[in-house]
Amino acid sequence: MSTALPKGKLMAIGGNEDKGTYPNPRAKRFYRLNFFELGILKRFLQELKKKTPRIEIITTASLIPLEVGDRYLNAFKLLNIEDIGFMHIDSEEEARKPEYLERLKSADGVMFTGGDQSRITQMFLNTDFLDLLKLRYLEEENFVIAGTSAGAMAMSEIMVRGGSVANALLKGSVKMGTGLGLIRGVIIDSHFVKRGRFGRLIEAVALHDKVIGIGLGEDTGVLITKGHFIETIGSNLVIIIDGHHIQHNNAPRVDKGTPLSIENVELHVLAKGNVYDMSTREFYADFEDHQEWLNSQAPPELRY
Repeated sequence: MSTALPKGKLMAIGGNEDKGTYPNPRAKRFYRLNFFELGILKRFLQELKKKTPRIEIITTASLIPLEVGDRYLNAFKLLNIEDIGFMHIDSEEEARKPEYLERLKSADGVMFTGGDQSRITQMFLNTDFLDLLKLRYLEEENFVIAGTSAGAMAMSEIMVRGGSVANALLKGSVKMGTGLGLIRGVIIDSHFVKRGRFGRLIEAVALHDKVIGIGLGEDTGVLITKGHFIETIGSNLVIIIDGHHIQHNNAPRVDKGTPLSIENVELHVLAKGNVYDMSTREFYADFEDHQEWLNSQAPPELRY
């Protein structure tokens, strides 16, 4: 992938995002406001910068693609968006069909649903579809690629395939693979807070030289712009695990099942509106503070 700063945006969502409830007298006010005021899908639409965007939803990760597709269709209809397409791609042969390339060329935004992230990489690695997806992300300012749960985890070059929470921080508890490569130097995990996946992301970070782990809570995500800084969106938390300053680290050399010994792992907890710059590895309390700093600097090098 090119070292140029991408003009497009990535939106990685932790899963269980509130897709909205149909307003009615019995619906809880908080639940409705959580979607319409803090809603991740609404933010996705805002970033497309278009009144009537064309959105393609890729359900490849899911084993129940029609059911998942209906949920998204209903959610976007609540936001008055009806130009929705579904790519129920479930084989490598289908991923190579020219019709999907043509539809990708016409889309303003793309969303990968949840399920099994390994299905996404199995279908799309080494395809013209992925090449075009990367090209549009690099060159088009208002093009947005979103992914929820498995769709978020597959975005990075280094991908978590799975892992045991019960055996966290014992060597081998996390299973790693190759992701789509939309972003480098980053490892993304989802359903992070409620499922207690701290240990497996720490191990994943410790196994790779100088990477940043992003743990996405439920109904929470990050908007990644210019390939290097993230804004937290949604109602929960994002955990940043920075491995750049790790010193003692037995993870690469010990046998499977051995307790890990890791020195100087840095951790940040981000709530809605907090910004983390992955180039400088600095935390900002809000988006405006970071923008002021960013505008005063020369374009950063991607050092992660």
